[in-house]
Amino acid sequence: MGDTVLYEREGHIGTITYNRPEAMNAINGQLREDLNTAWETFRNDEEAWVGIVTGNGRAFCAGADVKSFGENRDTKGTFWENPSFTSLESGMEIWKPVIAAVNGYALGFGLTLVSACDFVIASEKAEFGFPEVRIGVPTIQGAVRMPKKVGWQNAMELLLIGERVSADRAKQMGLVWKIVEHETLMDEAIALANRLLESAPLAVRATKEVAARGQEMPFSEAIRFGETMRKVAGGTEDASIGPPAYRERRKAEWLGR
Repeated sequence: MGDTVLYEREGHIGTITYNRPEAMNAINGQLREDLNTAWETFRNDEEAWVGIVTGNGRAFCAGADVKSFGENRDTKGTFWENPSFTSLESGMEIWKPVIAAVNGYALGFGLTLVSACDFVIASEKAEFGFPEVRIGVPTIQGAVRMPKKVGWQNAMELLLIGERVSADRAKQMGLVWKIVEHETLMDEAIALANRLLESAPLAVRATKEVAARGQEMPFSEAIRFGETMRKVAGGTEDASIGPPAYRERRKAEWLGR
């Protein structure tokens, strides 16, 4: 991947960082391609069990780079080029848990990505918004995701009014899980990631997938799907490691297989 998005892994934690701070991490064509590559790398990295996504500089991601509007019509790296979905916020299925560590402005596409994450830890300086309607552009992925995330009226506040909201307001909505002091943001995100690593990674992925798919299924079908996933997970090596560790009151050393 290029320089506009970084992917690093330490232990079993993979971190994706928007890295275009001079433009508040606004998404142009290059960043879009680099972000797609980063999420694909994280998804396919067998040693990455938990993900953190954050931004370098003052912003998490300020959304689309409006300065680049109209410069070219190339759709490479977008939904239009590949309808199988190319990035987490555009629909890529990633069942590993993902934490958004929101360090500043999370706007437009940036907020859509936040809404696709499982946990959102926000700096006290963070702000959230969908400004698209203020420039005459509809919000699509955000409009699909937000009502389920925060309820109808809170979603409409974000989507139709187009104003930024504070971290406190975002927490009231249920968008943010925890607000922390700015300087401790990444420490808090890593601490949460380490808590998640205490759980068996394949069991975590199976549970997340059942939780997500189950929302779209009739109840009986969701339970049948879940029981199938239980049997699949039960055949893994980790499934034989967990019970004796629990009985012996010792930490399980998960293998991820």
